[in-house]
Amino acid sequence: MSGSTPFEFATATRIIFGAGKLTEAAPTAATLGKHALVVTGSNPDRAQKLLEALREEGLKSTIHSVTGEPKIADAQAGTECARQHECDVVIAFGGGSAIDAGKAIAALCTNPGEPLDYLEVIGKGQPLTQPPAPFIAIPTTAGTGAEVTRNAVLASPEDRVKVSLRHPLMLPKLAIVDPQLTHDLPPETTAATGLDALTQLIEPFTCNRANPMTDALCREAIPLAARSLQRACENPTPACREDMALASLHGGLALANSGLGAVHGFAAPIGGMFEAPHGAVCAALLPHVMAANLKALPEENRYNETAHLLTDNPDASAQEGINWVKNLVEKLNIPGLSTYGITENDFPSIIEKALEASSMKANSVSLSNDELAYILRVAL
Repeated sequence: MSGSTPFEFATATRIIFGAGKLTEAAPTAATLGKHALVVTGSNPDRAQKLLEALREEGLKSTIHSVTGEPKIADAQAGTECARQHECDVVIAFGGGSAIDAGKAIAALCTNPGEPLDYLEVIGKGQPLTQPPAPFIAIPTTAGTGAEVTRNAVLASPEDRVKVSLRHPLMLPKLAIVDPQLTHDLPPETTAATGLDALTQLIEPFTCNRANPMTDALCREAIPLAARSLQRACENPTPACREDMALASLHGGLALANSGLGAVHGFAAPIGGMFEAPHGAVCAALLPHVMAANLKALPEENRYNETAHLLTDNPDASAQEGINWVKNLVEKLNIPGLSTYGITENDFPSIIEKALEASSMKANSVSLSNDELAYILRVAL
């Protein structure tokens, strides 16, 4: 891509990165409101240090926990909770699910109507008319990069799909990325979220909307994930946890300002149709999507440089880069898609929904239905 090609770049108002930086959350929250809705995952006890710090700053707090990946109903319940307790600032503390739920709640608190008024695909897709409530995102996993993206992904069980509530105003006021918060992640979660982070670096780097800013982020962070992800799963150290937290942050910045690709194009409908964790689905698909894209692309393409970044070998071929990813997925014991009950009978419906996904439209090359079906088949 030419450096003179027009592009736009937007992110959170403020990003704080570093070990121990959780301490910045409460003082900042105190400048934004008086009563915080703290959105957590299924274990709110992990947020106790944050809650104590909020109390010390004189803020009231109300907990709203989200179990599993957030549904439209979770966002509605959180919005009602925030309004009932007159919360004027929203803080998400958790993985991508808690952060997406928090972003949606902050937006719905200040905008009239129902979630379906604003949701893409199954809703009206209307833009927000009012700025969301002030929102602080604090990730406790290294994977989604949701702390610096402008959308919230919500599941609609009735429609068997996951869709986004999206608007530039949904970018957080503050994102705090403290690698220490990831130190207690179990290997399985570290692997799935870490491979999601790697996917969210490879796809923006190879997609058809890449730009010089996102290229720089991906070139810096792909080697971080390549050198530290397996270590973080098998023998974690503070250094490799920091690498993965930074890689995740870079991935979020990149995807929010360029795009993704067929991996995430598939992951949205699969996550809506089956009880399948997002990161593990992305990991199962990644090497096969890379292989299909490489086969369809001209000889000179971004997968050559991706291989160099992954392997730290300037002579590595694109195919060697794909093999490297495939071997990593196998080493980290990522299961195939059949684990979640997916069969070939589901392919037509998955493909139909995937073709409507915004991520699929950013894929580096247009893939036929047969090529998409082949990806799913080999990922089973």
